[in-house]
Amino acid sequence: MSKRRIVLAGGNGFLGRSLARKLLKKNYEVVVLTRTPHERKDGVVEVAWNGKSLGDWVESVDGAHAIVNLTGRSVNCRHTPENVREINESRINSVNTVAAALHNVAHPPGVWVQAGSLAFYGDLEDQWCEENTPSGQGEAVETCRLWESTFKIVPLANTRRVLLRIGLVLARNGGALSVLGKLTRWFLGGAAGSGRQYVSWIHLADMNQMWLDAIERDNVVGVFNATSPNPVTNAEFMRELRRAMHRPWCPPAPIWAVRLGSRWLQTEPSLALTGRRCTPRRFLEIGFEFQFPELPGALADIYG
Repeated sequence: MSKRRIVLAGGNGFLGRSLARKLLKKNYEVVVLTRTPHERKDGVVEVAWNGKSLGDWVESVDGAHAIVNLTGRSVNCRHTPENVREINESRINSVNTVAAALHNVAHPPGVWVQAGSLAFYGDLEDQWCEENTPSGQGEAVETCRLWESTFKIVPLANTRRVLLRIGLVLARNGGALSVLGKLTRWFLGGAAGSGRQYVSWIHLADMNQMWLDAIERDNVVGVFNATSPNPVTNAEFMRELRRAMHRPWCPPAPIWAVRLGSRWLQTEPSLALTGRRCTPRRFLEIGFEFQFPELPGALADIYG
């Protein structure tokens, strides 16, 4: 019996590489669509694509069990007009290109799982955000609205569609935690600004299980918040991170210092100074069991 094939578009990033390992352990065939394909020894096949146009890579989509689209330029950069344009285009173009591929194959995948972001909700301070909470305001919100609307308007008759709005994914060697961990190790692990902004986080192991549930469970349809059920404030997050890394108390960084540090790190200060308090209501309703529902346990696993 042949293995079921999963196609990961833009699957060479932090989330894609981890998901590929999970899928291989589940005995799936994994194909990664990437701009710079290489031969790999782990069993993953890399195929060239540019995220903008059809090509030979479409053959890997024909007859696949699922396609997961993780494509998108990182938002961890200075949000200049040029960078924002590239962030938006990378997301919208990839969605349109995947849609075109599904319309050009005889046997389209049974499910399309699309990455999204909790930034969709904007910064609503301590208000809880569920999947039916309206979008907020701001540049990042507009990016998410364009991204999601492009995905939702694609006419697909026989493909189940899932959009995961993803929070801060925690892992030692990837994502934002790798940067925050370094700062904390250097005794710079204080809260950012007021520290009252919320961090909606999720352990990488739970994130991988959510991808898998979206692929395998027919009752996972539509928009789901991919985050733990227990968001914390930035001040609480940094306190637990210091504790996990055995570092002493550190004074909070005032807003001017966060902005100055962001220039040094070549990132956008709003990523640290804004937040959102989100709940994975729909995942909880279908009985999803978190391996790491609380932040102390998640960080202990990562740094233990």
